[in-house]
Amino acid sequence: MRVVIAEDQVLLRAGLGRLFADGGHDVVASLGAADTLPAAVATAEPDLVVVDIRMPPTYTDEGARAARELKRLRPDLGVLVLSQHVETTHTVDLITLAGFGYLLKDRVLDVGDFLSAAERVARGGSALDPHLVATLLSGRAADDPLAALTDRERTVLQLMAEGLTNTGIAKRLYLSERTVEAHVRHVFGKLDLPDSSDGHRRVLAVLTHLSAARR
Repeated sequence: MRVVIAEDQVLLRAGLGRLFADGGHDVVASLGAADTLPAAVATAEPDLVVVDIRMPPTYTDEGARAARELKRLRPDLGVLVLSQHVETTHTVDLITLAGFGYLLKDRVLDVGDFLSAAERVARGGSALDPHLVATLLSGRAADDPLAALTDRERTVLQLMAEGLTNTGIAKRLYLSERTVEAHVRHVFGKLDLPDSSDGHRRVLAVLTHLSAARR
């Protein structure tokens, strides 16, 4: 996997570079600002871009805007946004796109999970931080279809939105895969979403439903 890193904190940028290199991936560019990111992507042709949501010069939404532009220019490019805190303002329209991820920076400490998430995004999948998913789920109207979900179904929905497969959900919740499959069917039925064997399309369908209700 070819990776471009855009992170203004020197130590974190170096740490990410070493993490990907140790994982067998090639870091083809490492940047400290978002304004040079499009040119670096055009030159290096990466499979994945990892970008901090807040970058110089204003440290507000430079990274998010760069991520949005990259996905517009190259929909097939994997883009993983890192953030210190959950911020939905600049990302809610991106989470429904294929090959997009949003993780809090402390997720980097769990190297195995972080690399798995990055690789999934590079392949066109999704990887969303549990805190972001929880924030999206918490701001629902009282009459929203999510109100019909049981606590277990809501938990399964959160894990689906994070990008976990039925097998991954079963391991996380210590349930059988058959039980998880039943919960997933119930979630789709109650949200009036079509079931599918394609895990990525399943996640996108759920996230489309969640993000649309917040606009």
